[in-house]
Amino acid sequence: MHIRIAPSLLAADWLRLGEEIDSVQKAGADLLHCDVMDAHFVPNLTMGPPIVSAVAKMAAVPVDVHLMLDNPGDYIDVFTEAGASIIGFHVEVTRNPRELAARIHDRGRRASVTLNPGTPARAVEGCLDVVDQVLVMSVHPGFGGQGFIPEVLDTVRRIRRQAPSALDIEIDGGMNPQTARAAVDAGANILVAGTAIFGADDRRRAIEALRG
Repeated sequence: MHIRIAPSLLAADWLRLGEEIDSVQKAGADLLHCDVMDAHFVPNLTMGPPIVSAVAKMAAVPVDVHLMLDNPGDYIDVFTEAGASIIGFHVEVTRNPRELAARIHDRGRRASVTLNPGTPARAVEGCLDVVDQVLVMSVHPGFGGQGFIPEVLDTVRRIRRQAPSALDIEIDGGMNPQTARAAVDAGANILVAGTAIFGADDRRRAIEALRG
């Protein structure tokens, strides 16, 4: 299983965002992860469509947009137009994840469903056949630099057992070489990391260490 690394731009120096994107792409990043927060679903406010659009213009790899919004369905079109390759929504605020995934696919994008650390795997089991990716949060969403919550590994294992073989399982939060190995052993194949990459002096080495 090829392990892909998605640097989280939440941890980048936004005054030098173009240089930061160039740096991690040259260091071997497989995706660029954009955390969109609305200060309602999570207690923080981050990037919106203009920033994602700027990222997409520099991206040589897919742009993975994680919508931490109360109303993700209202923003599918705008983030499609901004250049998102993958659009992720939280199951906790979505009544019909199958319908939302279909709308994302209709716009030619990959669909990702996300669940928080306290949300059981069964919450997404009914849509595993219609999404391209499941994102399991291994920290509480809203802020970077948190510690890894090991209990989510059981969620990853259960999803991997039930998922179609082509489904990507992404994990986000508290990544370092040790937690990355545990996540991969549980069945994750995409690792989102912020400070572990952007805080490293040698970003290529940091990405290689996460990839294992």
